[in-house]
Amino acid sequence: MNVLPRRAVRTAARSLVVPAVAVTVLAVTAPQAAAHTELDTASPGASAALAGLPPRVTLTFSDAMTQKYAKVAVTGPDGESAAVGQPEVRDRTVSLTLDTGSPAGRYTVGYRVVSADGHPVSGSYSFTVRASDSPTPAPRAVESAAEKRASAEPSPEKHAAEGTSGTNTSAVVGGGTLVLVLAAVGAYVARRRRAGRGD
Repeated sequence: MNVLPRRAVRTAARSLVVPAVAVTVLAVTAPQAAAHTELDTASPGASAALAGLPPRVTLTFSDAMTQKYAKVAVTGPDGESAAVGQPEVRDRTVSLTLDTGSPAGRYTVGYRVVSADGHPVSGSYSFTVRASDSPTPAPRAVESAAEKRASAEPSPEKHAAEGTSGTNTSAVVGGGTLVLVLAAVGAYVARRRRAGRGD
């Protein structure tokens, strides 16, 4: 019967133990690495400052999501929900329609979703909608200003009326002067005739 030296036995044991430990470590850490689902992108993004509320919030994750467990909420500055309807899932993207008539201010997006392989992901962030400083004038206001300018300028008809009025006035004044002159001449002639008769 052959007996192996102790050194050979120890070497064989070590060569078997090290791979066994490595396999055990990989078996424990592999599921954790696979479970690490993250939010890749968001629109609007965190801390964004917008001129108006967008029509929807869109969240894109590193793994495909499940419609059944997708929860997204968008809360406005007044504490009310700015969402319209329920979240919609398409593969890795979850979107939520928003009420674009909501007020300006700070909005908070909160989400809790579950990936297709069962891993939950949750988080929140905020963005801001700025108030409009210069509202566009109403079309009626623009028309009123144009009408005011038009009314301030004399129309051709008005010029014509004023010209006709001036002509009529001149004719009346000229006619009155002629009557006075004729009357004076008539009175002078009458006086001369009386003087000739000796009256």
